[in-house]
Amino acid sequence: MLNSNSSRTSILSQQHSGRDYGISTQKCIEWLDSKSNFSVIYISFGSQNTIGSSQMLELAKGLEQSGKPFIWVIRPPIGFDLKGEFRSEWLPEGFEERISDRKQGLLVRKWAPQLEILRHKSTAAFLSHCGWNSVMEALSQGVPIIGWPLAAEQAYNAKMMVEEMGVCVDLARGVGSGVMAEEVRKVVELVSEEGGKGGEMKRKAVENGERMKAAMREEGVRKGSSVKAMDDFVSAIVSAAERRRSVRG
Repeated sequence: MLNSNSSRTSILSQQHSGRDYGISTQKCIEWLDSKSNFSVIYISFGSQNTIGSSQMLELAKGLEQSGKPFIWVIRPPIGFDLKGEFRSEWLPEGFEERISDRKQGLLVRKWAPQLEILRHKSTAAFLSHCGWNSVMEALSQGVPIIGWPLAAEQAYNAKMMVEEMGVCVDLARGVGSGVMAEEVRKVVELVSEEGGKGGEMKRKAVENGERMKAAMREEGVRKGSSVKAMDDFVSAIVSAAERRRSVRG
């Protein structure tokens, strides 16, 4: 059950986003509570992105074949209204019923309480479009990423996380990428393992999360690098304004 602090956080985050969640935070957390630690794959391509219908079919097949539990924020595929109703024909026949009966998967229409999902101990990895907000939320909670960048700067974000940070593994790149169910299954299994590549990605994601928290820490005169940078930025603006006033005076 959610404690009062979690409930308030959920309500505030929902009000801040101005969106109606497709699932209550309490139901989502209860579902996560029923799963083992480091076992759930969270899938979301953000509010402005989606994938093609054939890609969606292969992703669904691969997730089911992996046997791993997952939460998928699902929207209509490319070529359809993102805010429209989702049709069962875009998924393998009987898919939603099977994963529901086996308690393997949770499909969420519209939006999900993403930060609450990412901070849950059962969440193993985030299959993401690698938008920067999603990247920051995942790494702040020590969650490694399965990268599927779709547009804008997302491919550069994924490249940096794979090659420099070691917190991400590529599944595909771009809206035209060919994706097969077997590839999905293998990647999901890789990031879910506690040892090997998956364990190493988790360790590095946790390390990055700790650095992020340290950068934002403010304890008396001890300030993290991000707090110091903001203080310096504000001081520079104030100083510049004072110089202009003195020149005019």
